Amino acid sequence: MNLGQLFCPNINCPARGQTKQSNLAIHSQKEKRCICNVCNKSFSVTKGTLFYRLRTDPQVVICVIVLLAYGCPPQAIVKAFGFDERTIKNWWQRAGQQCEAVHEHVIGQSQLDLQQVQADEIKVKIQGSYLWLAMAIMVPTRLWLGGVASPQRDLELIQNLANRIQAIALCRPLLLAVDGLPGYPKAFRRAFRSKVPRLRAKGRPQLHAWPNIAIVQVIKRRLPTGLEIERRIVQGTESLVKRLRHMTQNVPGVINTAYIERLNATFRLRLCWLSRRTRTLAQQPKTLTAGLFIVGCFYNFCDVHHSLRLCLSVGRFGHRWVKRTPAMTAQLTDHIWTVDELLKYRVPLPRWQPPKKRGRRSKELLQLIERWC
Repeated sequence: MNLGQLFCPNINCPARGQTKQSNLAIHSQKEKRCICNVCNKSFSVTKGTLFYRLRTDPQVVICVIVLLAYGCPPQAIVKAFGFDERTIKNWWQRAGQQCEAVHEHVIGQSQLDLQQVQADEIKVKIQGSYLWLAMAIMVPTRLWLGGVASPQRDLELIQNLANRIQAIALCRPLLLAVDGLPGYPKAFRRAFRSKVPRLRAKGRPQLHAWPNIAIVQVIKRRLPTGLEIERRIVQGTESLVKRLRHMTQNVPGVINTAYIERLNATFRLRLCWLSRRTRTLAQQPKTLTAGLFIVGCFYNFCDVHHSLRLCLSVGRFGHRWVKRTPAMTAQLTDHIWTVDELLKYRVPLPRWQPPKKRGRRSKELLQLIERWC
């Protein structure tokens, strides 16, 4: 056991979530348990991961998750491994919760110069109804920024996606390319605003729109004569749109949503529930949401992309290609993650805060605050 990568998961411990503080010791090598010298509580090394309190071999669970994430039907896994279908579903949902936590910690809390973002929606047929998935991609790095699900394709769905993009974006020139859904411009204008406090008057702060935000739409219409495509600049100047498009795509062309369409094709290929004509339906929305984050994290952290590779010169020996993932290109990670590393990643807990009490603080509490806060 590597104690340097572990931390105390006790929510009441002053040392919670902090690694390499010399507060952990091995409690049981056989049971793989550690003990914290601050709170005197023992915990399993799998606490906070997918494999907590699972009796099955972790390598078998990882193999099942990988097969499901790359399009293998659940019925084939049931026949091959002999597990119950409800057990596989439980592993799938736990893996989805793990990947969602990793995504929110690594990508959701980051601040990136997005430059160009493309967004789109996918209609999914579930048991008895339909579900809409809205997703976004950062074009320069091919980074999947996340997705939201809703039973209705309305302004609320688009607004939740816009708020997710705004939480990651820095206040820099940004090109937003979407389809012809009317709610996109309104949702983006609402999201990309900053609160500016009033100087002399009281009341709520004013909302100022971010500068250099360009919004373009690619509207497709099916006519008897064929497919008609209209490219419309909703917000921003033509020169700004052209400059941002050349910075992020490096290829001549026109306004398009090709990158998010390719990402949709990747998700449809790996998740059988997203196929256009399929007999496999998702029984519950949370199963579909779990698959969304599992495939998204595999795409961001574990899968290398041919278009993101770098040519590294090695002197007189010529050159070699350095493979990169979207997370590496966005400088969120420094290496290609393995599936084992992704599913065993421990999301650190927030730092301990001293309790709020009246009166003077004790010497013991002041010592804890000085060391752990």
